[in-house]
Formats: sequence, C-alpha cells, structure tokens
Amino acid sequence: MPATIHRRRPSSATTILDTARTILDDGATVSLDSVAQAAGLTKPGLMYHFPTKSALMDALVDHVVDSQERELSNYLAVPVELATPRQRLGAYVRWALQSQHRRSDLVMLSDPRLADRMLARWTERFHRWVEVSPDAPAAERARLHAARLLADGAWLADSSRTFPLRKDERPQVLSVALQLLGDEE
Repeated sequence: MPATIHRRRPSSATTILDTARTILDDGATVSLDSVAQAAGLTKPGLMYHFPTKSALMDALVDHVVDSQERELSNYLAVPVELATPRQRLGAYVRWALQSQHRRSDLVMLSDPRLADRMLARWTERFHRWVEVSPDAPAAERARLHAARLLADGAWLADSSRTFPLRKDERPQVLSVALQLLGDEE
C-alpha cells in the first residue's frame, strides 16, 4: 500500500496575509473588505483571524519582515544571531542590490492612518539589519551609514518602481557599497 503523503496546507491566516500582500503588489488598497473578497472569505470569516484593520496591518508588517529576514539570512555565512552588525549590514546591502523587490515591501507606508504604528513596528523588526555601532570611529560610522543609505535608495527605487537601477548597473553600485563597508569582493 503506498504511503499517504500529507502536505501541510498554509494556515488561513497565512493565506489571508499572502492575499493582502498581493493586493499591495497590485497597487490596490488593503481593507478588510478587499482582502476578504480576494481571499474568497466573508468579512466575518476574515475578522475571525484579524478582528480589526490595525490587527491585519500589524500582522502584514510582520509577515513581510519575516519574508525579508528569510531572504536576508541567505546573505549571511553564519546564523543571524551570531552575525556582527557589519555582517548583517553587508547582508542588507547585498539583498537590496541583488534581490527582486515587491511593492508590498513598503507595507509600512501603505496606510496613512496607520503609518506611525506600522513604521514603528517595521523599524523595531528591521533595526538589527541596519544598525551601526555608536562606538565605531566617526569615519567608519559615516562609511557604514553611506552604504546603508545607498542600499535604502536602491531598495526604495525597486519597491516603488521609481527610477530603479538597470540590471547592468547593479554590480558596479554593489561594488561601491561593499567598498564603503570595507568588504570588497
């Protein structure tokens, strides 16, 4: 008798969050109604998992950052918990300049009424990837901040579809950023 293969289905909450992310990627507005409709749920069915728009958006910020952190971790040679701030910043720079980015990466800016709350959550979650030690010498801090800001700009340009770098420009820009980090390839 063949063995039964049990495939783990994503939870309803994960499916809802994936649907909300797709709505943002399509340039539309996330609301309880729009997500419920796109997910094939009733609004009360959605509200079972996310009782308010704030709850949905908080979970969506975490969902997006979780995805970003999985991608960022691929650029580290050690587990994130063991990585130095410079190694994490290097991973961020490489991720920003070598990965595909989505409009939903900017989830923290997607709802003006909740922006302060979502920005605070995103900053709390993402800080460890971009932190610069206040104990580093001033010239080193300046180089590390410059590398981060370069990566921020590339990521924002890609995610917003506003003046993104051409594919052939990316290696040279990455090289400049890595020089700033003192991590030349």
